[in-house]
Amino acid sequence: MNKTAIMTDTNSGITPEAAKENGILLLKMPFILDGREYTEYGEMSYGEFFEALESGAEVSTSQPSPAALMDAWDEALKSYDSVVYFPMSSGLSGTCETAKALAADYDGRVFVVDNKRISVTLYISVFNAVKLANNGVSAKEIADISENDAAQQSIYVSVNTLEYLKKSGRVTTAGAAIGTLLGIKPVLQIQGGKLDAYKKVRGMKAATDAMLDGIENDRKTRFKGEKVEIRAAYSGDLEVGKEWQHAVKERFPDLEIELDALPLSISCHVGGGALGIGISTII
Repeated sequence: MNKTAIMTDTNSGITPEAAKENGILLLKMPFILDGREYTEYGEMSYGEFFEALESGAEVSTSQPSPAALMDAWDEALKSYDSVVYFPMSSGLSGTCETAKALAADYDGRVFVVDNKRISVTLYISVFNAVKLANNGVSAKEIADISENDAAQQSIYVSVNTLEYLKKSGRVTTAGAAIGTLLGIKPVLQIQGGKLDAYKKVRGMKAATDAMLDGIENDRKTRFKGEKVEIRAAYSGDLEVGKEWQHAVKERFPDLEIELDALPLSISCHVGGGALGIGISTII
């Protein structure tokens, strides 16, 4: 058995089934819907979440409690010498800084990695870490390698509706109204841990083209000559997600393109029908 446990949470897009199959410890993240707390992959299905969202439910994300995080580490350390934990980027949530503060009490047995990622690129980071752990690399080395590779990734996301970005304050009410009238679809980018505007285009086809162009440019410039993985992502309708996956495969026929559901930490801000794509270097 490996001496190092690799742990992440559902912000990575890793499902409980994939985690179990690959020996990854998975923390289910909480979210709040109409004042009640749920956990991702818990009491409410993915489909039910989007039904509630479309019916006007108020949704927000939440950090895991310190007790829940420490309980997970304590349980892991019964079987492993060390834990390497991958939360979402510190630029997107306070979870990472909270975890780092808690880890200070574990005498060097818990390493919290802030490699500026979420969703598909965090997914790739975790599986890179699994490969390293399987090869006997120490927990500290895994954490150092992962943080040093933080910049070796990009994510692009486009939304089908501006409603949820308006609710989260990322666009104004007037801006959302004008954007909807004109069919404007913002393309967002996560690079270096923060969510930023990338392009504004008219129509979802133009948005998906912009994302594919962005990834292709990254591959030819920033990651030229590097071994990379590209993953597609969607929120809500799986069939729409599969169509997007097919489009990504057509653009990058030399790569295996897998499809992930966007985690609820992103979905509550972008709503259903959002599409995403990420690229990262791999081991």
